[in-house]
Amino acid sequence: MISYNYEIDFLISNEEEYTSWIENVVKSEGKTLGELSYIFCDDEYLLEINQQYLDHDTLTDIISFDYTEGDIISGDIFISVERVKDNALDFNVSFEDELKRVIIHGVLHYCGYKDKSESDELLMRSKEEEKIKMFHVKHF
Repeated sequence: MISYNYEIDFLISNEEEYTSWIENVVKSEGKTLGELSYIFCDDEYLLEINQQYLDHDTLTDIISFDYTEGDIISGDIFISVERVKDNALDFNVSFEDELKRVIIHGVLHYCGYKDKSESDELLMRSKEEEKIKMFHVKHF
């Protein structure tokens, strides 16, 4: 099950399409969907979480809390819509594409992908691109 929670004035208008896409991404990695909660917030909200739980005093676009057990993907994914907007401008991509990248980034972490080393980060970026291309692809 996937839930979307909004701590700011922001809504994904096509939640069903995002849900279908995320479910297909999880399946494509040979995993099973458990419970995923997306919490969309602003920089201040996410900074507070970063300071309180991770002891980091920096802005970030995403913080994920992984509750995955075995092959059952579960977790809470907090996304700063402000950071996503700024990053879209910085990377010269649309807000929608950057949002998809961040949404799927957390799921890929739960699937076992890392991004701390240069080689891990390259693989993560490659996987993000691969999974973004799955958006709107009909699976029968």
